[in-house]
Amino acid sequence: MSQVKNPRVHAEILPALAAVAAPTTKVLAIGSVTAKGTPEAIAPVLPFEVRATVRNHLAGKIDQWFFQSEGYGVVFIMNVTSTAEAHEILEKLPLGVAGMMEFELIALGPLKPLAMLIGEPPRA
Repeated sequence: MSQVKNPRVHAEILPALAAVAAPTTKVLAIGSVTAKGTPEAIAPVLPFEVRATVRNHLAGKIDQWFFQSEGYGVVFIMNVTSTAEAHEILEKLPLGVAGMMEFELIALGPLKPLAMLIGEPPRA
């Protein structure tokens, strides 16, 4: 997985946020169908995809799952502590193995600005 600079990171705007340590507690995984994922190609794989997704839900790795209302793909909120862990799980799903689904992964954690509001000193 490449280390592309995340346009959502605002450390340049609020440098004090960079000093506040907060663990990753969830990962938002936004799935998009690739060009290989035609309806004809996805149809026979979908039952396997659903079973694998349910197994990950029952194992506690996928906390919530949604279908994109505007678009075509899924959104998972995952109980993992890194995007690398999420990527490892998601690339093993049948649509990922077949190259028909890819994910944008966004690490989530506690709301860091709250530490500044309550006067907590930055932790490194």
